[in-house]
Amino acid sequence: MGKKRISSKQRLLGIYSKLMGGSVINKVEETCRYGVTEKSIERDFAEIRAYLADDTRDRGIRNDLVYDRTKNGYCLERMYQSKLTNGEILAVCKILLDSRALTKKEMDVLLQKLMDCCVPEIDKKLVYEMIQNEAYHYIEPRHKTIFLTKMWELAQAIQQKKYIQVRYQRLKDKECKERRLKPAAIMFSEFYFYLAAFIDDKETRNHFAVADDCFPTIYRIDRIQELKVMDEHFQVPDKDRFKEGEFRKRVQFMYGGKLQQVKFRYTGPSLEAVLDRLPTAEVVCEDAQGWTVKAEVFGTGIEMWFRSQGSYVTKIG
Repeated sequence: MGKKRISSKQRLLGIYSKLMGGSVINKVEETCRYGVTEKSIERDFAEIRAYLADDTRDRGIRNDLVYDRTKNGYCLERMYQSKLTNGEILAVCKILLDSRALTKKEMDVLLQKLMDCCVPEIDKKLVYEMIQNEAYHYIEPRHKTIFLTKMWELAQAIQQKKYIQVRYQRLKDKECKERRLKPAAIMFSEFYFYLAAFIDDKETRNHFAVADDCFPTIYRIDRIQELKVMDEHFQVPDKDRFKEGEFRKRVQFMYGGKLQQVKFRYTGPSLEAVLDRLPTAEVVCEDAQGWTVKAEVFGTGIEMWFRSQGSYVTKIG
């Protein structure tokens, strides 16, 4: 009785099953096993790679068919999970929607791109249904300004250490001011993106509350009316590089100003919320009525937070 002929589909499934089981596939051995040429096995490998690419798109699990020289054969290597899990994409979408930082059109486009790029095909309908009501009722910021391109230009200027010239509309009196700046960082807080930058004009700095301030001035990016990135570079030694993470821990509501120590009594229901709000805060002492807390902060924003806590907070000193 002759040997049973194996179809090309059976051969392909056999090779794929062995790869999924962790086996190493030697091309020469497979040609002998199935009685085919090496080109046939190479075509099988090509089909498997094409299938793996489709699987990455649909499920987010990336496997790759690679040649292992130490084992003299081909094996399946799990590279990474390229898609977000349902929980991860839900968290990202909820944070974006709650930020209310973009116009509705920008937000809709961004959410759709996240769905297309980061969610496995089989889960898209489920995830979309979980956010569609909030997305439909999304309230855009009142400034209605589209500024993502401008923000990217600022980010590049920061990275390349280039001076910028801006025309900035002040919030209080709507007056526009020209400024030559050394951009330092982009940050986000309470609905808005901000640029932290150093004013390159000593005469202008002398009119500020803290003359010749060594800390940056804060600008809302949506209020930058005009932006020009200069060809001129500035130098910042590594030891003097602006550390936005440390600054962010000490600033409230993006109100800049001098560095100061504050001390207060807190008698509210959640000390945890205070410590999360003020990352530099330390509990000095505790009693039956509450806690005495100290923190290092920048500027006057801390006063706004004190007022928001009503009778729960009493400033000391």
